[in-house]
Amino acid sequence: MRGKFITIEGIEGSGKTTQIKYIEEYLKEKNIPHLITREPGGTVLGKKIRELLLNPGYKVVPEAEILLYLADRAQHVGEKIIPHLEKGVWVISDRYFDSTLAYQGYGRGFDINLLKTFITFATRGLVPDLTILIDVPPEEGLARIKKRGEFDRLEREALEFHRRVREGFLEIAKDYRFRRVDGQKKPKEIFLEIKRFLEELNG
Repeated sequence: MRGKFITIEGIEGSGKTTQIKYIEEYLKEKNIPHLITREPGGTVLGKKIRELLLNPGYKVVPEAEILLYLADRAQHVGEKIIPHLEKGVWVISDRYFDSTLAYQGYGRGFDINLLKTFITFATRGLVPDLTILIDVPPEEGLARIKKRGEFDRLEREALEFHRRVREGFLEIAKDYRFRRVDGQKKPKEIFLEIKRFLEELNG
């Protein structure tokens, strides 16, 4: 039986990492074989690409940014995601192609339909079974990151950019496979909602 493919999306500082830890604990309790991964950086090649993309010391032009994300995703899908799904393993990915649509499409202003064509090529048409959007206002997300004390290249973008990204996520989230949760709630409360979605998916 094919595994389930679940992606977790949200703007910077939305709390994805915390929820993925809860999801991992849940899957362990249920004895569901799983892989926790992320984009960019889910493969050896992807880790190198992640360094290039997020290092604030590098100036990456928008067109190159798109192509680097797509290269990371193509490797991720071919090397990790599809092989694990075919073995019946659930794959949980911190970001996937919806981030490209939100950040490079809505945030940077690139043509959405053109991006979708690129994405289909890079992913071999692989669509998640479930996508969870953890939604927070960008002001709150960036304030959380500020407490951490350091910003990567994307986190340093202007507030207006992050607002456009959030608006993009909310528009994309109208798709049937999305479940939106309020990221301003307490982490445990958020996970109770996510847990319900996982149980629905598990049947």
